[in-house]
Amino acid sequence: MRVLARNDIYIRRTKTMWTAVPTNRRYNIDMKKVAIVTGGTRGIGFAIAQRMIKAGFATCIMSRSSEADCAEALSKLRATQSAQPPEVFYMAGGIGVAADREAFVGEVVKRYGRVDVLVNNAGVAPKVRADLLEATEESFDYVTGINLKGTMFMSQLVANQMLSQPAPEEGMRGVIVNISSFSATVSSPNRPEYCVSKAGISMLTRLFADRLAGEGIYVYEVQPGVIKTDMTAKVQEKYDRLLAGDQFPIHRWGTPEDVANVVDIFVRGDMRYTTGQVIYVDGGYMNIRSI
Repeated sequence: MRVLARNDIYIRRTKTMWTAVPTNRRYNIDMKKVAIVTGGTRGIGFAIAQRMIKAGFATCIMSRSSEADCAEALSKLRATQSAQPPEVFYMAGGIGVAADREAFVGEVVKRYGRVDVLVNNAGVAPKVRADLLEATEESFDYVTGINLKGTMFMSQLVANQMLSQPAPEEGMRGVIVNISSFSATVSSPNRPEYCVSKAGISMLTRLFADRLAGEGIYVYEVQPGVIKTDMTAKVQEKYDRLLAGDQFPIHRWGTPEDVANVVDIFVRGDMRYTTGQVIYVDGGYMNIRSI
């Protein structure tokens, strides 16, 4: 078991250079593992954060809401039953903002000395659904700036942190899971910026999986379908009708827990001869109806 003493250093990459950062605690590579979940205070992200806590991870969450606004969700997360006392760290910030990303990851590393799992879940829908021929640049920049740019550069930042950490004996440095959508493939001309952002995340999954496979960092993608969250509340009536018909082989709404179950499989570390995989959590739609 390798231990770095209090006054040892770890190496962290900032925007333009590698810097040596003193640790402020004893650091043991066998200590509790650390998971980052972006957008982890509601919906799918909340369910994933709960699952990480139950699995024994120190769980670090970033979202745009203030900590006061997330107080109820954070209280529930800290009350989650797990084998070890729950450890939850929260910081408000936007994944589409470089300074926020760097401050958040820097604080996580300062507190825990490492990152083992990144779940890129944070994302937004267009504020107004508009036809492809009427969509605005403002809406495009807003959606892709968070969903796509934020995911790319958060992954880059965390991947470099993972690479700077001592490699465990089993050779698995970390796991990155991207939560995209079946909108990466299914066309919705009334929200083109959203579809483009999710299609871009699919390519990011391939790119990071390709680049990091030889480094012991595994990258996966989960594409949820119709999941019952506050984001789908506005179109509930539409999907109630579709789910009652023959379009979806499994005739029910998906739940955030359905998505979290798949993320749990990826982060366990049992799939070490796979990377770049995409799992559809969509009631069988993509694998059966879309063929």
